[in-house]
Amino acid sequence: MDSSEEHARCPARGTCPVFLAMSAGTVRYAPLGLCPALEGSLREEPWGTESPPQPDQGLPPPLAAVPVPWKSTDPCQGHRESPGALVETSAGEEAQGQEGSAATQLDVLRLRSSSMEIREKGSEFLKEELHRAQKELKLKDEECERLSKVREQLEQELEELTASLFEEAHKMVREANMKQAASEKQLKEARGKVDTILFAEFQAWREAPTLDKTCPFLERVHREDVGPCLDFTMQELSTLVRAAVEDNTLTIEPVASQTLPAVKVAEVECSSTNTCALSGLTRTCRHRIRLGDSESHYYISPSSRARITAVCNFFTYIRYIQQGLVRQDAEPMFWEIMRLRKEMSLAKLGFFPQEA
Repeated sequence: MDSSEEHARCPARGTCPVFLAMSAGTVRYAPLGLCPALEGSLREEPWGTESPPQPDQGLPPPLAAVPVPWKSTDPCQGHRESPGALVETSAGEEAQGQEGSAATQLDVLRLRSSSMEIREKGSEFLKEELHRAQKELKLKDEECERLSKVREQLEQELEELTASLFEEAHKMVREANMKQAASEKQLKEARGKVDTILFAEFQAWREAPTLDKTCPFLERVHREDVGPCLDFTMQELSTLVRAAVEDNTLTIEPVASQTLPAVKVAEVECSSTNTCALSGLTRTCRHRIRLGDSESHYYISPSSRARITAVCNFFTYIRYIQQGLVRQDAEPMFWEIMRLRKEMSLAKLGFFPQEA
């Protein structure tokens, strides 16, 4: 732009009614709302300071005579409105702003309401979960308490059982010690009294145990104990019973209710349960004997049964020694044989247990 020319316009294009161009000696008036063709038809006319421009020279009329529209007809220019329209627009914008603010406040209230509702539902859910967890914890506590009581009961029972077992074990040990002391005492007494010849015979038999009656030890026992114990009134049956005992073929069984065949021995009828077949005496017979594989049975009294049983026990023990089933020293074996000989002597004299 030339320094000699200055242009003055409004800050916003399309809002100022006129465009004024001034230069040295020229003035151009043009409404701002005119189209570009009209603006191009305007020309600059020089004028002097002393002579003003003449109206008859084709110049545009003064500004007061030129109607200037409020709204620009140029589609490229901004929309021009009256001050009243501006006021209405401002009021509308304010109303719209108020409505927007109210809508915003309403949205905020809705958000707050939703947040409170979510918070309340979350609180209720957490309360329910807490109540369920407390209930489960209570059930678990009760179960733990029950299991603890069961464990305490089992521990108490185990302690009682252990104490009982220890007590029983101590009792058994104490009884064994007492029996051992009694045996040692009897051994000392035996060494001081009974018969050294008989013990020597037993030791000799123990080195080579046999059931032959010719050895000194068994010959003495047969002569002093077995023979007298099995010597009954009915000699024929007594001989058969002694042979069956020595051969281990005699059977003793309780009396049954069925009827048995009658058997006569030395003109004495032995089929009656009220007569002993060995002694011939009238006794209540609760047992009967059978010799070997014979089908014949003989009823015997309790006294006869006790004498036969004592002899059978003696022969059973010496058979165990012969077979190597008794693992003891010589002295305990000898005293057991002495006890069995004592039973034979008592049975021979009529002493026997009541259950016999």
